[in-house]
Amino acid sequence: MVTAQTNPLLEDFNTPHNAAPFDKIKNEHFMPAFEEGIKQGKADVEKIKNNPEAPTFENTIVALDEVGRLLTRTSGVFFNLLSSETNDELQGIAQEVSPMLTAFQNDISLDPVLFERVKAVYNKKDELDLTTEQQTLLENNYIGFVRSGANLSDTDKEKFREYSTELSKLSLDFGENVLKETNKYELNITDKSKLAGLPEGALEAAAGKAKAKDQEGWTFDISMPSYLPVLQYADNRDLRKELYMAYGSKSFKGDELDNQENVKRIVELRLEMAKLLGYKNYADYVLERRMAMNADGVYGLLNDLYEASYKVAKEEKAEIEAYARKNGFEGDLMPWDWSYYSEKLKVEKFDLNDEMLKPYFELSSVVDGVFGLATELFGVTFKENKDIPVYNDEVTAYEVFDADGTFLSVFYTDFHPRPGKRGGAWMNDFKGQWMENGVDSRPHVTIVMNFTRPTSSKPALLTFNEVETFMHEFGHALHGMLAKSTYSSLSGTNVYRDFVELPSQIMENWAVEKDFLDRFAKHYETGEPIPAELVQKIVDSQNYLAGYLSVRQLSFGYLDMAWHTLEKPFEGDVKDFEESAWKKVQIFPSIDGVCMSTQFGHLFAGGYAAGYYGYKWAEVLDADAFSVFKEKGLFNKDVAASFRENILEKGGTEHPMTLYKRFRGQEPKVDALLKRSGLL
Repeated sequence: MVTAQTNPLLEDFNTPHNAAPFDKIKNEHFMPAFEEGIKQGKADVEKIKNNPEAPTFENTIVALDEVGRLLTRTSGVFFNLLSSETNDELQGIAQEVSPMLTAFQNDISLDPVLFERVKAVYNKKDELDLTTEQQTLLENNYIGFVRSGANLSDTDKEKFREYSTELSKLSLDFGENVLKETNKYELNITDKSKLAGLPEGALEAAAGKAKAKDQEGWTFDISMPSYLPVLQYADNRDLRKELYMAYGSKSFKGDELDNQENVKRIVELRLEMAKLLGYKNYADYVLERRMAMNADGVYGLLNDLYEASYKVAKEEKAEIEAYARKNGFEGDLMPWDWSYYSEKLKVEKFDLNDEMLKPYFELSSVVDGVFGLATELFGVTFKENKDIPVYNDEVTAYEVFDADGTFLSVFYTDFHPRPGKRGGAWMNDFKGQWMENGVDSRPHVTIVMNFTRPTSSKPALLTFNEVETFMHEFGHALHGMLAKSTYSSLSGTNVYRDFVELPSQIMENWAVEKDFLDRFAKHYETGEPIPAELVQKIVDSQNYLAGYLSVRQLSFGYLDMAWHTLEKPFEGDVKDFEESAWKKVQIFPSIDGVCMSTQFGHLFAGGYAAGYYGYKWAEVLDADAFSVFKEKGLFNKDVAASFRENILEKGGTEHPMTLYKRFRGQEPKVDALLKRSGLL
């Protein structure tokens, strides 16, 4: 029997900085904590509703922002573990608790008494002498209630409840299916001749996988560190195709892990919810609260970049086809050939490949370099603290301090793939930041990756792409760690989805700067700094395949918008719809048996529905913003201080364009991106 006395989630966290006591938390602690958190949250809401005093900003709007602190804390711990350290039991709890959380949120947003109090304050907003941040909180609360169904009839409110509850469950199902598909696949090879071309590091990693599973030879899976080297280096075309098809067919096999019906139903539910609220489609609903503002804004961006990219992408493909034929290739170039021949051509053109760079990107050195960049720009420092509990032995916990020694954040890093971790890379927080009773309650932030593991003979040596990924997620982490807001719902990364990628993507720009690389990129065996000519090769090759990479991202944006601009329920074939949606940006023929939509977690298990274009939108912002550093100095303290003060600290306290213009002095222009990409 779990009681309040034995459940660490229901007690004060007696840990450094009240960090989650992972060493004490067990799976059976979560459901009682969720139940108690919901109970306390409901009590908080009743207290607001039953307040005999007239509604005020403090007793209604601020009070709502503080509802359910225990529930927020429990959710922060649970859902992060569900992504990075999951198991069947946690997934079962998620299935049970997800509708409970949706019901709790609906109980708040659909409560007419609560909405009347919010509306009463909102109607007096011009008389209240509020700060800008307070005005934003008030507006977000009022609009949030309206967008969550507060103005609906009782009948439509019930429909909204049903739709949102089913939607939360289907999103979980979708993500679990993809993770199970990923974990299910493995390919064991005992004939080394079939692995010709693979670098030593990839072979050693595959041998380690085989040994861990008591298998002979070499074992591959479709996690990125295992999958990508095969696509890039394996001479065996059948092997490349085998892994490509395994990766591309996730949840598209017509079995119990198939996501086609989930995609259709998720899209239908989103459409029905949008229609209930008076929108013609889900994209209109989402984009109303985005910098792009509407579908025309999104398509305007995508089409402009298409015009700049597609012709270049076709030329790049023709160049690689010609190169492949010159090297004996016959037939049509297929997607599983692309990485292989483009990598070989890259080596020929720039005398550069991942294996040449990896010795200079030993993981601990990269950590030092990235942390050092944050110190140089923003004055923050990182100190490992082994007394802070972690959820896996591979996780490292740090204390983060400001230049004056003030504590800023707990920061966790989790670098390598495991069966319990979903694919990809992400930042999240176990706890956000807010002010309460004059005390700045600081955040607990995590970044999670799936990077190349150390082997029996080598430390973890990262590809250049992994270095960029690290810097990307670290940028998100800075956005969370440097948060300086009063209210939790406006803090850190709680910003418009098409603005949230600016702090992450701008950090990637330093990865190709020699003055930065010289600080940490040293050969893991000799200590030799990365040679200047190698750095120049990175710079020279930076825009290699810029057209192809652009249209690839655009294809995902077009696919996303196609699904979410539908105005009636989708009855057709998921694969056919996908092919039609992104046809104009495809440079390869359609492949039977593979489907992006059924594994597109950003859209169907994450928060990027009608928002995937945001990556390209943020590229415009980050290229434009980084041009200031290029002009005034890569490590210019004044520019960095302005970026910190106007972007990183402010969170969602003001409209993002207002914040951006305060930093930049003008609205962003696409020219900097096109120039950086070589597409101008």
